[in-house]
Amino acid sequence: MLLHLIRHPLPVIDKGLCYGSSDLAVTEEECRSVLENVSPALPPYVPLYSSPLQRCVFLAEPLAAALNAGPVRYDPRLMEMHFGSWEQRAWDDLPREEIDQWASDVVGYRPGGGENVLNVAQRIDSFCGDLLQRGHGQAIIVCHAGTIRLLQARAQNLPVLQMAMHAATNTQAIAFGEVLTLQL
Repeated sequence: MLLHLIRHPLPVIDKGLCYGSSDLAVTEEECRSVLENVSPALPPYVPLYSSPLQRCVFLAEPLAAALNAGPVRYDPRLMEMHFGSWEQRAWDDLPREEIDQWASDVVGYRPGGGENVLNVAQRIDSFCGDLLQRGHGQAIIVCHAGTIRLLQARAQNLPVLQMAMHAATNTQAIAFGEVLTLQL
């Protein structure tokens, strides 16, 4: 199955804040710009899946209409990692001790008491299993950088724990509105 992954547009939030699964808006201009850039690179009539967070929804809805993809299929398993009490706090203000604990266990530590990377990897693995059972030849997915890294790891047929480790240590920058295509 061919997956076309799109990172959501730039959200409306101050730079330097941790925002994981916070439900942030995007500007109409930003969304329009991303839509104009990605639409020509994507196939029409292909099912479109999306994280239910509004920074994805604001792109997914007009994109599905532009591509005649039918209704958007929202799946909470595609959401970004929940950072618990770290959500919408400045990275520079987070306790150094907690950052160090996360750095020493990037897969298992729960930043801010939220999810850990392994939890998110399990969600993505479950989503991929269900997606493959649907038998689509292709799918378009509007989601988040962390989700994309995990989907890339899943495409390498890594077990869940290795998926989490690969995604947690992957430093590849993924731009807002970037399209990545991979074989699942």
